[in-house]
Amino acid sequence: MNFSIHRHLVLLLLLMLSLSASAQTPKREVRAVWLTTIGGIDWPRTRGESQQKRELCQILDRLQAANVNTVLLQTRVRASTIYPSDYEPWDICMTGRAGGNPGYDPLRFAIDECHRRGMELHAWVVTIPVGKWNAPACKQLRNRYPSLIKKIGDEGFMNPESSETGNYIAKICKEITDRYDIDGIHLDYIRYPEKWSLRVSREQGRSYITDIVRKIHRAVKGSKPWVKLSCSPIGKYSDLSRYSSKGWNAYHTVCQDAQRWLRDGLMDELFPMMYFRDNHFYPFAINWKEKDYGRIVAPGLGIWFLDRREGNWPLSDITRELQVLRELKLGHTYFRSKFFTDNTKGIYNYVRDTFDPYPALVPAMTWEHSTPPSAPQRFGQKLHDGVLELRWDGARDNSGAPYLLYNVYASRTSPVDVNDARNLIAARLVVNQLFLKSDKDERPLYYAITAMDRYGNESAPLQSNAIVGGSRHIALLQNDGRRLTLPAKDPGLDASVIIIESMVGKEVARKPYMGDYVDISRLPEGMYVVRAQTRRKVTHRLGEFIIKR
Repeated sequence: MNFSIHRHLVLLLLLMLSLSASAQTPKREVRAVWLTTIGGIDWPRTRGESQQKRELCQILDRLQAANVNTVLLQTRVRASTIYPSDYEPWDICMTGRAGGNPGYDPLRFAIDECHRRGMELHAWVVTIPVGKWNAPACKQLRNRYPSLIKKIGDEGFMNPESSETGNYIAKICKEITDRYDIDGIHLDYIRYPEKWSLRVSREQGRSYITDIVRKIHRAVKGSKPWVKLSCSPIGKYSDLSRYSSKGWNAYHTVCQDAQRWLRDGLMDELFPMMYFRDNHFYPFAINWKEKDYGRIVAPGLGIWFLDRREGNWPLSDITRELQVLRELKLGHTYFRSKFFTDNTKGIYNYVRDTFDPYPALVPAMTWEHSTPPSAPQRFGQKLHDGVLELRWDGARDNSGAPYLLYNVYASRTSPVDVNDARNLIAARLVVNQLFLKSDKDERPLYYAITAMDRYGNESAPLQSNAIVGGSRHIALLQNDGRRLTLPAKDPGLDASVIIIESMVGKEVARKPYMGDYVDISRLPEGMYVVRAQTRRKVTHRLGEFIIKR
């Protein structure tokens, strides 16, 4: 998709007129959150290993339910870390005291829990800022490198113009990459501090920052080429012909040549911090798309502005931006996790129930490796005590990565269409089996299994050649695409809630059970199961329906 900057206004009008929340969601799309650890503002908000683990799992469960597939976890905070590093002390967020060991490895635990839920974890590394000048972590780094850290106000910053800065940050990134099964290294603040007194040309400044990026790229990719390297540039790359950045942009203001990093292969992915609205957002989003060079771009949305204390934006500002990003075939990222999982202004419910009702895979890094693995072999299934076990033999990998991942698809028809996101029921499995609850009332499903390497390349599907049980005729409930007609309510049924599920059992909407109709206008096209839930949380199946507009 090619856009001309000179046609922004016309294109934006066309985009806005053509957008529909009910459009089919893409199978490949980055849906990310920044999970902040500084001060425990997202996590951890408690002390103690068991409490922190439980709290993180609750956050990840919420993210998984909204089909988030990428977690950017703040790992190097301010010259301090949330893992046992050979170079820097523990961050204060883990125990409440600087350098305090929490008694477990939070990064390893977070990686395992993200992978268990089919999500990528990228280690978020804050690069240039190193915290308060007299904070223990900053003082330790100053003592080791007396000439490397510069003071601005009461803060310390690594000198972007020193060759040692790139060497040191590259060592941190290599340590994380070598020790952990991460999916990405995400660089934050890889730029000049805005209050830095720049005494070199802007061109030379960009060269200094690019040299740091190049050293980190060499360290990460030399160890594990399938690990994505990304950063979060200022949300406006530069001034556009008809839209000014108002003096705040990546290229000129802070010497951040992020689009060149994509072009030259130094970055796989960008998460521009697009915390703006209206003409401060849309033209600049198009510019990122125009200059993505076939790589991944997932702009960050300032959902904290939805909070009444922060900006009190209406939800429609964010939902409109989400819709435009999808039309542009860009991903989307939320800052921060807590504003998302707290459902600020209803953002979580909108994403879970309407915008991202189905899972999505992250786009493949075909520029690094493009040969897919072979298909899995010998599909098998077994039903026992209400649990359906799917199993298959492994595939052959061609990427050199240590293991393969598996995706499972299901549908009412055979062969299963693995290009339809609505059929994806499990992503990035690391084992060759899946257990599913089996409802006796459900019509049986067909299944398909694909193998996927760590670059995201997916094999041809292994299709199931049989279904468990027999088929039966079902009378569908009637709807006009906006309202669903419910069956007559049994006088003995004390149900007060209607639950609408996808055909593989994922809840997509919850409505009050009042009257003969229920609003389905915000649901995408597809087939659904509708259930009634009693006050004791017991559910009763009412039937199935198809939305076709």
